[in-house]
Amino acid sequence: MRAGVASGVLGTLAVATAAGSANAAEPVTQTLELPVLTGDLATQVAQSAEATQQAAANYQLEAERDAAAAAAAAEAQKDLAAAKKAEATKKAEEARKAAAEAASRSAGRTTLSTTSTTASAPASGSVATVISFLKAQVGDAYVMGATGPNAWDCSSLVQAAFRQVGVDLPRVSQDQSMSGTDIPLSQIQVGDILYWGGKGSAYHVGVYIGNGQYLDAANPSKGVVIQDLSGYPASGAVRVL
Repeated sequence: MRAGVASGVLGTLAVATAAGSANAAEPVTQTLELPVLTGDLATQVAQSAEATQQAAANYQLEAERDAAAAAAAAEAQKDLAAAKKAEATKKAEEARKAAAEAASRSAGRTTLSTTSTTASAPASGSVATVISFLKAQVGDAYVMGATGPNAWDCSSLVQAAFRQVGVDLPRVSQDQSMSGTDIPLSQIQVGDILYWGGKGSAYHVGVYIGNGQYLDAANPSKGVVIQDLSGYPASGAVRVL
């Protein structure tokens, strides 16, 4: 046996052979020595087992990382899809609003086209006097509460114009929108009073002067001006002459 062997296992093999002429059976024995683990070899085996365990742990960690990365990628795809859907919805809403505004402008132009062909005849009589007075005030200032002769607000200018022909209108726009006879905007004529806002709660008034235009004391920055109805369509109209 080699020196340094901690322990050994002996095996005995008995073989019966014939010996001599006397046919006497004498057992023959042979001793076999099985290898045992030395201290260095045991350490190597232990280290190999530890390395295998560490490799398995590393593999599991990598698998978990891959799973987390896949989950993060899937979540990112969902977020991207949601963002694209929101953007598409926003664009669709903007397109809808643009179409609605275009339709409204088109309707306004159609109304003005109708009125310009049916209500653009030259004014005469009392209506002509009203229009002449109004045009003489173009360029005057707009001052809230002013009643002339060089500064007006919207309703005081309308009131003064119709007073020239003996029509005594209320002072404020809300009451003026309730005066006279209601006229559809498609049938307005020169001299009709236009109002903006609800009937009885109008916040602005002016007078239609033909060809799709009206005259009003607009605001402090514009004063008394002539404007196109296409830029600021009225809410309604009344006729007092």
